[in-house]
Amino acid sequence: MTVVRTAIPEVLVLEPQVLHDARGSFFETYHAVKYAEAGIHDTFVQDNQSRSRRGVLRGLHAQRLRPQAKLVRVLTGEIFDVAADVRRGSPTFGRWVGLTLSAENHQQCYVPAGFLHGFCVLSAFAEVEYKCSEVYVPGDEIGVVWNDPTLGISWPVDEPILSPKDASLPRLDALLLQLPVWQPPRP
Repeated sequence: MTVVRTAIPEVLVLEPQVLHDARGSFFETYHAVKYAEAGIHDTFVQDNQSRSRRGVLRGLHAQRLRPQAKLVRVLTGEIFDVAADVRRGSPTFGRWVGLTLSAENHQQCYVPAGFLHGFCVLSAFAEVEYKCSEVYVPGDEIGVVWNDPTLGISWPVDEPILSPKDASLPRLDALLLQLPVWQPPRP
């Protein structure tokens, strides 16, 4: 497995070693020891899977009191995946990273706890699976509208298909006091 640090060092791109032969291909989608060696020490407690059509944008979501780290991968199709740092006091607060994940490139994105997460579908449809380090708690969910000017995310879609909930999410400045405070890692 190759680990690539993004412009926000805590957000990682994981590229598995894919073995090909006449039968097809094989690769590990998760290996706790190898991921810990890469710096991912979360215990994942919930797996989610979604299927969406081209132009659907899901996000931007997080949990406030029980923040979730996520390990995102695409089973079918292609997405533009985004992680935005909303940890108050973090040196990268308000910055975001976007990357293309696909069934073909087999890459995964590690989104740390305290980050907003969202994605839009680039292919005819996409199936996305992600592991979460905390269970989903409906009353704890927070979110920011996809086109928030403070974040300035360069989405590859101008008029996404949104759920009513995602379309009515607030801007980042309306959530500032609800956001978790960043705690620097202990040496």
